[in-house]
Amino acid sequence: MVSQPPIIIIGNGIAGITTARHIRKRSDIPILIISKESRYFFSRTALMYVYMGHLKWEHTQPYENHFWKKNRLDLCQETVTNIDPQVKTVELSNGSILSYTSLVLATGSLPNKFGWPGENLKGVQGLYSKQDLENLEALSSSIKEAVVVGGGLIGIELAEMLHARGKKVTFLVREESFWNTVIPEGDSKMINRHIISHGIDLRLSTNLSEIIEDENGRAKAIRTDKNEIIPCQFVGLTVGVRPNIDFIKHTSIATNKGILVNKYLETSQTDIYAVGDCAEQQEPLPGRRPIEAVWYTGRMMGETLAKTLTGKKTAYQPGHWFNSAKFFDIEYQTYGLVAARPTKAEIHFHWENAEKNICITIAFNKSTNEFLGINSFGIRLRHEIFDQFLTEKRSVFHVLEHLNDCNFDPEFFASHGVEIVTKFNHEYNTNIRLKKKSWTRIFNNLITKE
Repeated sequence: MVSQPPIIIIGNGIAGITTARHIRKRSDIPILIISKESRYFFSRTALMYVYMGHLKWEHTQPYENHFWKKNRLDLCQETVTNIDPQVKTVELSNGSILSYTSLVLATGSLPNKFGWPGENLKGVQGLYSKQDLENLEALSSSIKEAVVVGGGLIGIELAEMLHARGKKVTFLVREESFWNTVIPEGDSKMINRHIISHGIDLRLSTNLSEIIEDENGRAKAIRTDKNEIIPCQFVGLTVGVRPNIDFIKHTSIATNKGILVNKYLETSQTDIYAVGDCAEQQEPLPGRRPIEAVWYTGRMMGETLAKTLTGKKTAYQPGHWFNSAKFFDIEYQTYGLVAARPTKAEIHFHWENAEKNICITIAFNKSTNEFLGINSFGIRLRHEIFDQFLTEKRSVFHVLEHLNDCNFDPEFFASHGVEIVTKFNHEYNTNIRLKKKSWTRIFNNLITKE
């Protein structure tokens, strides 16, 4: 009896592994995962905590080692060099050729490089993979001064990691304020102050020009676009990521910046799909980017695709945008769409307690007062309640009245909810009153979510 070719999943990250797990929940189709990065799936967001000593490497694995055998998820630790959609095979770097019934491309991202002189020297790298963490650990004892280039989430993580190990960190951000292409001005300026307060040398409106080499082929300094030389033994390049798709560009699979997919996550070739950071939506939802290199979207794509691969064709519906991160000790959450700069149709309301390093920015429609989204820094909010507000298209007034229900930390709004509502009333000449916490609402939302 000839065995059925497996579903092959290229990539061992959240998107690929979620696809595999949910296929297995729904069927007994053979599954082969191909990845050379690590033997088992791990949490990329935990890499910084391993380096800082808060976690051990084994703590980054969400599942115990027996999970893979129990669920019949086979792993091949090799690199794919070619895909032939016509005969439905993949070729590996060791020369092996494997057949598939369906192929899932979940190859993730690679750190951007922009052709800087010296960008390939020893001591110059990004922070994305397990190998990046291992390289950084191997270099750490020889690093006294470090430069981090790029003002995004990976950049601030790497700056915190190096700072936690006692390195002098210079942080180059080409924008005039940290992450101000993503978050509004008030939010960004608070984070600027917070970064500086932790001893980071934050250089705004500053670009990297070149990385200078020592006699051993290692970085010894960088030159900025202001012609300033900054000594360093390590350069972190964190100027965003790009889809990891170079290995398929010579195939018939259609690509742009990423692998082009339709709403069913299908590529241009039959029985080949793409999920996660490498997938580019041909028809993204209004306000959403074609490529969303975010943990939760990778997970949702994996869950969706597993239904299609097990007989229930399902369109990808990402739901309302949300994300979270951390800036040193300030937690960040966003729900809905809060643009870096308000459009003509919307208004941004900003409240801040500078002493406690906490703030919120709420976006709402100028004409209808419909709530569009919220950013919070230093305040934990309830995802399920904001998801409901957005689905029901509630007004900003309704959201402010029910701030107590939104709070995840009960102690917070007892002191600051009134301040937020009072400031809003003063700015917009309204008479909103904060309602008491409704435990019934919170309980019903949790039950509904389950």
